[in-house]
Amino acid sequence: MRGNSLAAALVLVVAALVILANSAFIVSESNSAIVLQFGAPVAEHREAGLKFKAPFVQNVVMIDNRNRELDQDALEVIAANQERLLVDAFARYRIVNPQQFYQTVRAIDGGELRLKTQMNQTVRRVLGEVPVDDIVSGRRNALMVRIRELLGASARDIGIEIIDVKIRRADLPQQNSQAVFQRMIAERNQLAQQFRAQGNEEAQKIRAQADREATEIRAKATEESEKLRGAADAERNAVFAAAYGKDPEFFAFYRSLLAYEEALRKGDSTILLSPDSEFLRYLNNVKGRR
Repeated sequence: MRGNSLAAALVLVVAALVILANSAFIVSESNSAIVLQFGAPVAEHREAGLKFKAPFVQNVVMIDNRNRELDQDALEVIAANQERLLVDAFARYRIVNPQQFYQTVRAIDGGELRLKTQMNQTVRRVLGEVPVDDIVSGRRNALMVRIRELLGASARDIGIEIIDVKIRRADLPQQNSQAVFQRMIAERNQLAQQFRAQGNEEAQKIRAQADREATEIRAKATEESEKLRGAADAERNAVFAAAYGKDPEFFAFYRSLLAYEEALRKGDSTILLSPDSEFLRYLNNVKGRR
């Protein structure tokens, strides 16, 4: 009897251990646990620690909740200007809704396969709306933000959060590179010519404005000088008139000297006059005095 009791106790202990082993499980900090009963989720554990489930009828699926990297092969994209690019992009993500993730894609491999398809579609859509120059340099950061937003919206349907999207490299296919570089050079030359034309036009406007201002200044100066000259002539005439009133003979002599100076200015002038000409009256008087 004692031997039977010991065997029965041993059986009970073993059964208890088996039941305990099938009902207890540990959730690590890097995982979330989903409890399944006949294949359907009945519980979810996101906190680390010792957990329990119904033995034999329930099983546990662990879902990695760490940040993961989604990498893929270079993707050929046709930009808005019909140029082809080879784009190497990757995304970082994490599973934020383990139960939804499991119900939708079951496992990491299935989730990444679906996420790659969504990412390829999103990259082609966003980069296909802009020209090559924006992808290569100009707006790359803004384009990556746009891809992350669109990809994040579709990834939420499978319980995934998109942390970041990066474009490692965006290169032209070898056969297209030279043609595109030549086109870019031509576009830059055209832009430079446009800037030069605008500069020449502006310079002509400035020169025309300066010429107008110079003409106005000269006209004002000429007008002012004419006024001053007129005033001086009037004052001179007034002086002559006053002198003529005081000594008409001297004034006539002075006027004759001015006439001689004007007539004989070049030094090689020949004048035929009568000896008793009024023009030579003062010269004749000078000779008579000698």
